[in-house]
Amino acid sequence: MSATITVFRRELASYFATPVAYVFIVIFLLLAGMLTFYLGGLYERGQADLQPFFLLHPVLYLFLVPAVSMRLWAEERRTGTIELLLTLPVTLWQAVLGKFLAAWAFVVLALTFTFPVWLTVNYLGSPDNGVIFAGYVGSALMAGAFLAVGGCLSAATRSQVIAFILSVVVCFGLLFTGYPVVLDFVRSWLPAVLVDAVAQLSFLTHFQAIAKGVLELRDMVFFLLVIAAWLYATVLVIDMKKAD
Repeated sequence: MSATITVFRRELASYFATPVAYVFIVIFLLLAGMLTFYLGGLYERGQADLQPFFLLHPVLYLFLVPAVSMRLWAEERRTGTIELLLTLPVTLWQAVLGKFLAAWAFVVLALTFTFPVWLTVNYLGSPDNGVIFAGYVGSALMAGAFLAVGGCLSAATRSQVIAFILSVVVCFGLLFTGYPVVLDFVRSWLPAVLVDAVAQLSFLTHFQAIAKGVLELRDMVFFLLVIAAWLYATVLVIDMKKAD
């Protein structure tokens, strides 16, 4: 466990060693604000909730989270520091988990900085803060799932650009399988059982359930299982590419 914490601290500190982390946080906050107040029409809705804020997070994460995950392993492989990392007294699982947790903590930190939006809604009305809290939990879990996917694809290539593109494409598929237009399309030629199965594989389906204030165990377990599965895949990919 101490080795995982060491990797976690090393990785998290590396984010703030350059201006990139601060630029990411500023861009994240600006886009979140603009999408919420302008595209989501938070004021015009006349309702004291943060539904426009949370419902736009999937699209926001689709491009910003892969920008964080693309460097997790691709940069290590390009510079050759991955060999140095793996020669340290740390197992591959500990290295993967430590780097993932650091990236997740960084994205959650950026998400935490959106708390003024929460304060604004409380100032303007009397929202259900339990629902808002659930939305934050769901958003953090979804971000973790995106990061796990991106981290695995980052481990498969030395190019951060390729890792970014692959992550966006795969996350796009995992996200939009839950959109009504996709479900309506597959419903025309698949039985209802399989349509439900497709919907249940979507990040969007589970996130929207949590964002509505329903913190069901199955939705939280879904994201945790997705994270665990992709972290396991990351370990396998790195292990197979040790000789590259």
